Amino acid sequence: MSETVIQAKNLDLTYQTNDGPIHALKGVDLDINKGDFVSFIGPSGCGKTTFLRAIADLEQPTGGKLTVNGVSPEEARKARAYGYVFQAAGLYPWRTIGGNIRLPLEIMGYPKSEMAERVAKVLELVHLDGFEKKFPWQLSGGMQQRASIARALAFDADILLMDEPFGALDEIVRDHLNEQLLELWARTNKTIGFVTHSIPEAVYLSTKIVVMSPRPGRITDVIESTLPRERPLDIRDTPEFLEIAHRVREGLREGHAYDD
Repeated sequence: MSETVIQAKNLDLTYQTNDGPIHALKGVDLDINKGDFVSFIGPSGCGKTTFLRAIADLEQPTGGKLTVNGVSPEEARKARAYGYVFQAAGLYPWRTIGGNIRLPLEIMGYPKSEMAERVAKVLELVHLDGFEKKFPWQLSGGMQQRASIARALAFDADILLMDEPFGALDEIVRDHLNEQLLELWARTNKTIGFVTHSIPEAVYLSTKIVVMSPRPGRITDVIESTLPRERPLDIRDTPEFLEIAHRVREGLREGHAYDD
């Protein structure tokens, strides 16, 4: 039986603004199991990032229940249960790549010898061996994003939360990083929550695709992928892939019926 690591039950999240309440999430029910690669897809403003941020204790739900590893998001954050990768790499330009990756470890008080081991390990995981002493401005956008992923992996949390990390990259670089991310996931067996606007990216990467409606954000479909875990890029031309992509597209269309 699969172990549930993230569970939402009837989850609501409403922002209070001067123009009245904004219902970002409404009645969200979802189980994410250990080792799942779950993509969240939907139109802008549908609550994809809000849900990811709620898991990370960066937003506070206003109704329902949300647990991470069986405890509250706040307790999971304090236990360092997850790493978080933002849309922009967010690297400090005055620190080397190694220095950027070490930063959370320094804050957490890791010994220098262990920090060095962890930095070397994650640089190898994201194929940036030899770039530890480079500065962010000396790396391409794709390499900077890999460094950002390495920083999130440095303290070896079991959960990796990724908020549209490849959205600003060109298609060729994005394809390459998708392949590398699947390889990293296979090597680490982490549980990954991944926000995207791209149907092919969601289908290619995921074991489970969560389709969301326009605000208020509801889940209109949860699609369990039938694709094998080993996925070359040309799997995107297969009937199985196209069938899943079609279901995602239909779910997005159906979601507009909920639009307020």
